[in-house]
Amino acid sequence: MSTVMNKNLTQEIIESFSADTYTEANDLRKQAIGYLETLGLPTNKSEEYRFTPITKHLEKNFKWENKNPQSSINSIDDYLIPELDANILVFINGSFSQKFSKIISPKDQLSIKTLAEAFQSESTTISSYFDKVGRSQNDPFAAMNSAFWQEGVCINIPDKTIVEKPIFLLHINDTTLSQVIAHTRLLLIIGQQSEASIIEKFETTGGEASFHTFIEEILVSESASLNYYKIQNDKGAVCQVTNSAIQQLSGSKVSAFTLTLNGQLIRNNFSITIDGEHCESHFNGLYLLKGKTLVDNHTVVDHKKPNSQSNELYKGIMDGNSKGVFNGKIFVRPHAQKTNAFQSNRNILICDDATINTKPQLEIWADDVKCSHGCTTGQLDEEALFYLQSRGISKQSAQAMLLYAFAADVVATIPHGSIKNYFDLLISERLQKNF
Repeated sequence: MSTVMNKNLTQEIIESFSADTYTEANDLRKQAIGYLETLGLPTNKSEEYRFTPITKHLEKNFKWENKNPQSSINSIDDYLIPELDANILVFINGSFSQKFSKIISPKDQLSIKTLAEAFQSESTTISSYFDKVGRSQNDPFAAMNSAFWQEGVCINIPDKTIVEKPIFLLHINDTTLSQVIAHTRLLLIIGQQSEASIIEKFETTGGEASFHTFIEEILVSESASLNYYKIQNDKGAVCQVTNSAIQQLSGSKVSAFTLTLNGQLIRNNFSITIDGEHCESHFNGLYLLKGKTLVDNHTVVDHKKPNSQSNELYKGIMDGNSKGVFNGKIFVRPHAQKTNAFQSNRNILICDDATINTKPQLEIWADDVKCSHGCTTGQLDEEALFYLQSRGISKQSAQAMLLYAFAADVVATIPHGSIKNYFDLLISERLQKNF
């Protein structure tokens, strides 16, 4: 795509936005529009997006003057996680649904407000954290979200609080009547010595196209703990860009897991800033792709303080004409001595038409560290496959067994029983159905 076409589309998107529609944070929105104008949408020459042609997809499939349709969804039961007892926050076509949302934790455990409400009643808190660890200055889609966000939630967990029930964010785009363009946000602040689990699930119904940007900014305070899960199982023609930014303070722990199964074009920007000593970070990803699905995972781990550790493992299984992209960066700053940082990306290509572009990176400015990174790409072990078939197991079942074994060590990191069972179910169904 030429630079001129890129600028024209960028300007068309900016002009389609009505400042009178969403009045919260006007100064921040104007600032973000400035970033978007300066950055422009990425072309095929943009290094960060050279394998992921989002701009071309947007130009071809979307009309920017259209407004989102009304949804005809009468129930969300089909989108829930079985046996999961959780606080439920639902967004449909970019709008918060009071009807389908349900908060069951006591009010003294967590405060949940829409971002519009938070800008009115907690302006000091919002100004301290909103768009501080996001990527609006560096990423055009983060800037787009910061300029055009429709709705979002602000979740505040007090110090020394264990939120026993997970917080479940369900995003549904209903494209039954027409296309959907949604921009949503999350701001989550976990107080000192507190614990919480958050689950995000993205679904699409209907046959028209959808474009969804989502930004989440998460502060994990001193000695706090976060379990984080993201499920991307869109069955429609969805283009999605997520920007997840987590900041850890001293003594905190984060365990994160991203599962991607369906979607037309998905880009996940995931970053963790380790801004304290004795932090622990574990984040894992699994992508099982088929058809013409393209999934691009870009991760950043930034070690700014000493005596912390991070472990990253992303695995992919690709079939059909699917395409995977992985770009993982680890930064170890000069003062971050005694850092342990490990990164691995492993992939299996089921057929010759599937592709993977992987690029793990390390940038280290400290000398007393233990760091490693690597990637592998291959196919199923033919000897193992033959062995299973020689024991009377069908080729399809043998393939599914080997692929599940490949994915199992990633799933094994999930501590929550019902969530782990649900992930197991989704993965098993995919492997049995397609191989």
